[in-house]
Amino acid sequence: MSLDCFFSSIFISATIRRRSKIPGVMITQFVTNIPEGKSTPDFQCKPTPINTQEGHLAVFKAVVKGDPKPEVSWKRTLGSLSNKDKYKTKYEESTGEHILEIHNVSGADADTYKCYAVNEYGKAVCSATLNVTDGEFLTPMRCSVLASTNPADFRKLLRKSKVDKADGENDERFWEAMLNADGRDYEHICSEFGVTDLHLVVKKLEEKKRERAQNKSKVRKLTAFSTHQDDVIPYDDDATLKYNLQKSGRKQDFGSEGLINNMAGLRQGNVSNVDFVIKIQEIKAREREDALFECVLTHPLPKITWLGKGIELEDGEKYKITASDHKLIHRLLIRDCVQLDTGIYSAVAGGTSCSAWLVVEAESNLASGGKKIAHKTTLAVGALADIEKVAREQQMKNREEMEKILAAVKAKHAGGQVKGEMALTTGGGESEITEAAGRGKTARAVKDKPDALYPGVHFISGLSDVNAIISESAELTCRLSSEDCDGVWFRDGKQVSPTDFSVSKDGSVHTLVILRCTEEHSGKYRFEADGRKTEAMVNVKDPPRINLEDLTAFTEPVTVKTGHHAIFKANFVGFKPIKIQWYREGEELLDDASTKIEKSCGHTRLLLSRCHRKDTGEIKLKLKNEHGFTEAVSQLNVLDKPTSPQGPAEVTESSASCIEFRWRPPKDDGGSPVVSYAVERRQVGRNTWKKLGETPGAASYRDTDVEHGRRYCYRVRAATAEGVSEVMETDDMQAGTLAFPGPPAPPKVISAFDDCINLAWTTPSNTGGSRILGYILEKRKKGSNLWTVVNALDEVIKEKKYAVKDVVAGMEYEFRVTAINLSGPGESSNPSEFVFARDPKMRPKFTNKRMKSFMVVRAGNSVRITVNFEASPRPHITWLKDNAPVTKRVTVSNSDGSSQMLIPSSERSDSGIYSVLVKNLVGQETFSTEVRVTDDPKPPGPVELEENVPDTVTVIWEPSPDEKRDDRLHYLVSKLDSTKRTWTTVADRLFNNKFTICNIVHGREYHFRVYAKNDMGVSAPSESSTWGVQKKKGCAPTFIVPLKLHTAPKGYECYMSCAVKGNPAPRITWYRNHISINTNTNYYISNTCGVCSMLILRVRPKDMGEYTITAENSLGRAECTTVLSVRGQQITF
Repeated sequence: MSLDCFFSSIFISATIRRRSKIPGVMITQFVTNIPEGKSTPDFQCKPTPINTQEGHLAVFKAVVKGDPKPEVSWKRTLGSLSNKDKYKTKYEESTGEHILEIHNVSGADADTYKCYAVNEYGKAVCSATLNVTDGEFLTPMRCSVLASTNPADFRKLLRKSKVDKADGENDERFWEAMLNADGRDYEHICSEFGVTDLHLVVKKLEEKKRERAQNKSKVRKLTAFSTHQDDVIPYDDDATLKYNLQKSGRKQDFGSEGLINNMAGLRQGNVSNVDFVIKIQEIKAREREDALFECVLTHPLPKITWLGKGIELEDGEKYKITASDHKLIHRLLIRDCVQLDTGIYSAVAGGTSCSAWLVVEAESNLASGGKKIAHKTTLAVGALADIEKVAREQQMKNREEMEKILAAVKAKHAGGQVKGEMALTTGGGESEITEAAGRGKTARAVKDKPDALYPGVHFISGLSDVNAIISESAELTCRLSSEDCDGVWFRDGKQVSPTDFSVSKDGSVHTLVILRCTEEHSGKYRFEADGRKTEAMVNVKDPPRINLEDLTAFTEPVTVKTGHHAIFKANFVGFKPIKIQWYREGEELLDDASTKIEKSCGHTRLLLSRCHRKDTGEIKLKLKNEHGFTEAVSQLNVLDKPTSPQGPAEVTESSASCIEFRWRPPKDDGGSPVVSYAVERRQVGRNTWKKLGETPGAASYRDTDVEHGRRYCYRVRAATAEGVSEVMETDDMQAGTLAFPGPPAPPKVISAFDDCINLAWTTPSNTGGSRILGYILEKRKKGSNLWTVVNALDEVIKEKKYAVKDVVAGMEYEFRVTAINLSGPGESSNPSEFVFARDPKMRPKFTNKRMKSFMVVRAGNSVRITVNFEASPRPHITWLKDNAPVTKRVTVSNSDGSSQMLIPSSERSDSGIYSVLVKNLVGQETFSTEVRVTDDPKPPGPVELEENVPDTVTVIWEPSPDEKRDDRLHYLVSKLDSTKRTWTTVADRLFNNKFTICNIVHGREYHFRVYAKNDMGVSAPSESSTWGVQKKKGCAPTFIVPLKLHTAPKGYECYMSCAVKGNPAPRITWYRNHISINTNTNYYISNTCGVCSMLILRVRPKDMGEYTITAENSLGRAECTTVLSVRGQQITF
C-alpha cells in the first residue's frame, strides 16, 4: 500500500459519522469495517435537560451500550469538572446508569454538559443543558457573557442577541395563537403578525409554555383545598391557605365533610409525603407483546408522571396511562413492544420516583413463516400476584387514620361548638382556615390543631368522573360515614328522574346507574346528603365499535393460495366522521393496483388481489374518531410452493460402495410442511439425470449404487402439498477415494496403578469422509525412541478407551493413538503426558450407593454387613461394636475393595451400633450401622375395662414381658361391636398401658383386644371381657362441673358451661330470672355428652340477671345457678 492510500484510508475511517436512532446522539466510527459481534458505542437512554434552583442537587443520567463495553466520561462547554467535591460521577450496576451529580448548584454551573462513550471502534456523544434559576433563569449564553472579561466579546454577544421586534410580538393575541397552534403553523402566524425572527420567538414560546405549566400546577394545588363553589382561595409563596370568615354577609356551616375534602385536597395538592408501597419492576418482553408497569402509592393521586428514557409519556395509541378508582394503583401499558422501546421507564409522584428497565427481546420463532405470535401482556418478574389487595389494605389504613382523627374531634368537641382558629399543617406548609358558622348563626372563628374539627355525616369516598360509552351503562358511586342518612341525586342542577336511572342504597353506599347512555346523559352529577354534596362529570362518548360477531369473524385467520384474492371486511358504528386505516405488518395500506379499500359510514372492506407469499402477515383495521379509537387484528396466510433446499451439501460418508450426504431444509416451506425430497443423480461427464427416489422428510440420502472411483453430482427438490420447489444442485462427489482420518487428540490418563494404566481419547475431527473402524494404541518408555504397539494389528480397539496392563511397576510411559477408517490408518496423535506405573495415594472412600444405617434382624438369623471402598495404599480395616472391638462370634472378611462382617446366628444381645474404620497413610473413613436383633413380641397381660365418663370405656392392660427389652415396642387396640362382624382398630402406636374409647352405645355388646407390636411383627391378642351384658344401674342427675359467675362488657359475647351426669340421660332446661329460655333464639344452647353450654353473642343490659340450669330424669332432679353482670357501656355518637 502506498503512503497516499494509507493516509486516505485513515481519513475515510476518521470521518465516518452518523446519527443514532436516539435523537441528539452523534456517533463517530473509527474503523471502516467492524468485526462481527462488535459495535460502536451508542446511548440507550441519554441525559435530559434540567431546570433547578440555586443550592439544589442536579443529576444527569445516561445508559450506554456497545461491544466492547464503552468507557463513559463527562465534560462541560464553558468550564471543567475538576472539583471532585462538587462534581461526582458514579455507575449504578442495578440499572446500568452512568450518573453525574452536581452538588450545591450555583448560577455559574448553568452550562451545556456532554457525555462521551468511547471504545476501540468509535465514540458516541450527546449533550444536555442545566438551567439555574434564582427568580430568573441563567442560560448558558448569559453565563458565558458574565464569565467573559473582554468588552469586545461582550459587544459581539450583544450584537448576536439583537432582534428586530415587530409590534405583533408584543400583542397578547400573537402569543395566545402561538401557544395553541401546531408547530407547522408557526411561520404562517409570524408572517401575519409581522414577526421576522422566528428563532427567537420559538425560544420565548418555550419559556411561556413552561410558565403556563407551572401556573397550572399551582391552580391544581389550590383547587384541591376548595370546599364551596363560590370560595376563592388565595395562594402565596409560603404555601398558606386562608379562608375569609366574613364573606358578603353569607355564613357557612363548617362540618366534617369540609375537613375530609380539605384533607384529601391537601394530600393531592401537597404530594411531598406521597411514597410508593409497590414500585415498578423490571420487565422482559418479546416483540409485539404488551408490557405493563404497575405501582401502588401510599396516598391517592389523580395522576402521576410517566417517563420513558427521560421523555414524558402521554396517553395515546402507543401508551395507555390509567389509574384505579381509588387513585392508588397507577399503570402504564406499552402496546406492541419493539426493540426500540428498550430502556429505563420511571414513575414520578410528587417528590419521589422509581425506575425500572424494559427489555424487549427479538422474536425467536423464525420458522413461523410470517405468522404472528398470540398477542399477550407481559407483567414484571416477581411482581405481586394480588396488587389490588395491597391497594385495598393501604386504602383501609388511610381510612383508619382519618377515622382516628374524627374520633378525637368528636371526643374533644362533644359540646358542638369550636372556638378560636384552626391551623392545618401538611408537609412543610401551614394553612389558616376561617369560615362562617351557617345561615342565621353567629359567626365563629376556628383555630386549633388538625384534629380540632366539628363532627357530622361526611363522605368517606366521593364521586369520580366517568367516561361512558354510548348505549352502555354507567355507574356513579359514593359512600357516606353513616348508614342512616339518605340523599338526592341531581344532574346539571335538576333532580334525576327514575326513567333512565337506577338509584340504589346499600348501607352507606349510594349508587346511581345510567341504564343506557345517550349524549343527553353527559353533564355534571351531584349527590347531596345532610347538607353535604359531592360532584362528578359524566362524559358520554361514542368511539368506533365493531359488532362482536363481525369482530369474531374478522379475527379468524384467512388462508389463500398464491395468485388468489383475500378479502377482509367489518361493520362498525360510532360518532361520525370515522377515520378508517388498514395496515399490513404495521405499514399502512393505500389503494393501488393490488389493494382496494372500500369505505362507507358503517362498513369497510379490504381486497388484496393476486396475493404473493410475501404478503403473509398481520392485517390490522384501525377506526378512529374524536371520541377514541379501536383496532381489530387478523392474520393472512398465503400458501406457495417451498423454496429450494439449502446447500451446500455435506458428505457424511464416501467409500467404494456408497456415498451419503445431507442438506438443510428450505428456508421457507411455503406455509405447508415438507412431505418428501426427490433426489436425482448424474455421473460427471454425462448429460442425463437418473431419478433415485424420494426420502420421507429426512434431509439426507444414502446412495449405495455407485462405482468405485466414479464422480457423481446430485440435485434435490422439496415437495409439499402446494407443489415442488426448485432444485438444489450439489458439488461433485467421488466414490471410494483414499481419504485417511486425521490425528486424534492426545490420549488422557484416567488412572494409573502398579500393573495397569487406563487411557481414553476422542474421535478425530477429520474422519476422512467415512466412518472410523477402530484405533491403534502405542506406548514408549521415557528415554527410549522405540514405539511399541499395545494391541495386535488384526485386533483394533473398537472403543475410545483402553486398559494397558503390559507395564512394569515404577517405570514412566507415554502413549499415542491412531484412527483407522475404510481407507486405512491415519496420522498418529501427539504423545500423552508421561505417567508412572504405580499405585496412587488415595484417601479411603466408601463407594456403596445405598448403605443402610439401620437394620432389623430376627433372633437366630444371620447378620451380614458389607462395605465397598476405594483406597491406596491398601488400608487397615477395624470393626467395632458400641466403640469396642467385636467378639469372636463375629467373622470379618476383607478383600482389595470391600470388607464384610458376619454373625451366623444372632441373639438379642447382638443388638448395637457396628462401625467399620478404614485407615491408610493418607487418611481414614468411618461408617456405622445400628443393628436391632429381636423376635415376635409376647402378648400383653390381662385386660380390664372401666367407665369413668358416661358413654366411654377405658381399656387397661398389663405390659408385655418384652417391653423392658425393646424400647420400640408399642400397642394396638381393636374393637368388636355386637352389630358388626369385623374387628376395627381404634388406636395404634400406644406406648402406655391405657386407652379410652368414646361413643359407646347403650344396649350393645363390645369386645376389645390388645396387641403388642415391634419392628418384627405383632403378638397374639389379649382379650377383654364382654362389655354391656349387664344393664347399668340408674342414678339421679348430679353436676360434675357447676356454673361460674360471669361479668361481661356490653356488646361482647358471653359463654357459660357446666357438666352433668345421670342415668338415664337427664333433660336439660335453662332459665333466666326463673323464665325458660330454651326456645329463645337470642341464646345458643347445646348439650354434648353431658357438657351443657349457652352462648350470648352480644351482651345487652337486659341480659343481666340470675341464670339457672336444671337436669331431670326419672330418678331425680338437680339444678345449678349463676349470675351474669354487665359492666361498662360504650359511648355512642
